[in-house]
Amino acid sequence: MHPMKAAFITETGPADALQVGELPDPTPGPGQVVIRVYASAINPIDTYIRNGTIAMELPLPFVPGCDAAGVVESVGPGVKRLSIGDRVWCTNQGLLGRQGTLSELIAVDEHWTFKLPEPVPYEDAAACALVGVTAHLGLFREAQLEPGETILVIGGSGGVGSMVVQMAAATGARVITTAGSEAKAQVCRDLGAEEVILYKDESIADRTKAFAPDGVNVLWETRREPDFDMAIDLMAGRGRMVLMAGRDAKPAFPVGPFYVKECSLHGFVMFKATPMEMKNAAEDISQWLASGKLSANISARFSLDEAAQAHALQESATLEDSSQLAGKIIVTLNT
Repeated sequence: MHPMKAAFITETGPADALQVGELPDPTPGPGQVVIRVYASAINPIDTYIRNGTIAMELPLPFVPGCDAAGVVESVGPGVKRLSIGDRVWCTNQGLLGRQGTLSELIAVDEHWTFKLPEPVPYEDAAACALVGVTAHLGLFREAQLEPGETILVIGGSGGVGSMVVQMAAATGARVITTAGSEAKAQVCRDLGAEEVILYKDESIADRTKAFAPDGVNVLWETRREPDFDMAIDLMAGRGRMVLMAGRDAKPAFPVGPFYVKECSLHGFVMFKATPMEMKNAAEDISQWLASGKLSANISARFSLDEAAQAHALQESATLEDSSQLAGKIIVTLNT
């Protein structure tokens, strides 16, 4: 066996700080499995950790990446659910001192690792991992979306947004979303949105009121600067608003209409979920992928040797409103 290849940094910096080389093969600790990775996905948070925007304690050399799918290669003491040869996917790696997934072999705690049904491609599982768990937690743990309710998703073709649209539609909710172009609007319709608002040409508020005159039950905000005046105006009584972005935002907040309408506001980050919460989300995601209710939106593929280019593309998409990227970036390994 040759030593495994990985993409890693020895200090935080720009995308080209990522180098590809050999690192020692990981061995599984207690409760861990070693996974042979076939697909890893790039997320915006990977780039923030790599460039130091989000300060986290990093082991050095540090391998970035949250998401992976592959096959269990070996198991450590105390592993109960998984065995060698199982097809699996995982997320929540490369965070809080854990090594990430841009590596041919990774050691992961069993409780962050989920079985992958046979027909689902590794690439699809990796593409839906972090974004899928994020969407599921926000929709069901936080907003408790019910069939027949109406949801407005701001940004339905984005990484998380496209998962929210599909899961809400799979649940039997009426989905309204926004898109920046007719091509992205069509993507949203294909994912299950009933109404798509072209926000560059149309008023989100006017179009939403026409479609949902009684207000929306859930409003999912993905923008960096949430518009609470608009949100609370558009929500029905007991409407729930979900926030997953806007780290530095300090917008005005209309307290009166918010509490008189009995609204609630839900802020959350995926990586603070408990293993049990993640497992609940993961079981739905695996099942929906296998049944075709959930599909991965992959727009670019890179090899492990091209990890720096994959990061650079993700960064330019995040900064420039993703005009050239309409889906997830996948890195394929062990091909």
